[in-house]
Amino acid sequence: MTESVLFERVPAQGGRVLGMATLNRPQALNGLDLDMCRRLLAQLQSWAYDDAVALVVLQGAGEKAFCAGGDLHALYAGMQANQGGAAWDNQYAREFFDVEYRLDYLIHTYPKPILCWGDGIVMGGGVGLFNGASHRVVSDTTRFAMPEISIGLFPDVGGTWMLAHLPAGVGHFLALSGAQINASDCLFLGLADAFLPQARYQALLAALSQFDWRGDRAMLDRRLHQCLDEARAGARPAPGPLEQHYAALRELCAGRDFERICQGLLQWQGSEDAWLARAAQTFAKGSPGSARLSHTLLERVRHLSLADVFRLEYIVSLQCGVQGDFQEGIRALLIDKDKQPRWNPDTLDRADADWVERFFAPSWPQGMAHPLADLGRKEGEAAA
Repeated sequence: MTESVLFERVPAQGGRVLGMATLNRPQALNGLDLDMCRRLLAQLQSWAYDDAVALVVLQGAGEKAFCAGGDLHALYAGMQANQGGAAWDNQYAREFFDVEYRLDYLIHTYPKPILCWGDGIVMGGGVGLFNGASHRVVSDTTRFAMPEISIGLFPDVGGTWMLAHLPAGVGHFLALSGAQINASDCLFLGLADAFLPQARYQALLAALSQFDWRGDRAMLDRRLHQCLDEARAGARPAPGPLEQHYAALRELCAGRDFERICQGLLQWQGSEDAWLARAAQTFAKGSPGSARLSHTLLERVRHLSLADVFRLEYIVSLQCGVQGDFQEGIRALLIDKDKQPRWNPDTLDRADADWVERFFAPSWPQGMAHPLADLGRKEGEAAA
């Protein structure tokens, strides 16, 4: 049986090695399941304390995707097995989101450089892995999005924190529309650090093994940037659609007013611009509950620490497993494939500010600490 994640130690100069981690489910667009998250978390924790490992390279197998998201089939099976049960009774969701969020947070706070190769599809759970890396590299095939509105979820894996900190409220547009952006737009928004044509990636890996990786963290970061610049050799992506429409998006999202953004998006359904029209149509067909929930979360996380954001997302993710549209969205898209989800609530008016509060109630037994209470705390530090 083929391993779902491959790990390799590649010799480099200075007596050090590169830690290579490859998501290895190309037939499933490298979708993350619980086992993959566990393997990645354990290996990255081990490499963090291994003096021989200078840096980590995180990539996906195949040419179509770095990672298209979480394994929705496994999450659907967990919800099916818990029909009628409470949110905390869904053991798979409980464990999956716990391990996935710990993994994402570790990448954000990793003590060594992490180069993440965001080639092809980078969506959902793939964004969670990509976003925390110190050196986020996009290519001419990158398709980046948080399309959770189409499956009745919200931009989790720290996605609410990422989108809430984009300029001019543009993150609200990306959350509600699920719009896909390319390498140029990722660089424009600060969601990526470097561009490299796909054809030059293998040359980059070869060059990395020839560098002397002795030195402190700051020196290693500089050398990795230098290596990326040399591999890029002046290549630049053409401006992307979001940059071209940035002024209109700023105007749409001014004030981050939910009703205003929704009305503006709906008016773009008949736009002559294919990118704007597709974004608007995705919003119109998406879950009204997810739209309200995503907007509410982006407003609430703006001034939270990253660890607190993951703790809040964990509460909401478990609730999505028993209420809202997550199960129905997966059914319509991947199980029955009828693409006719029966959203509940079925209109934006019914998904109001009072309705959304149900998602923010902790679901674990009374008196129990938050399962992610230790996230971001130093060893031996007491939970608040």
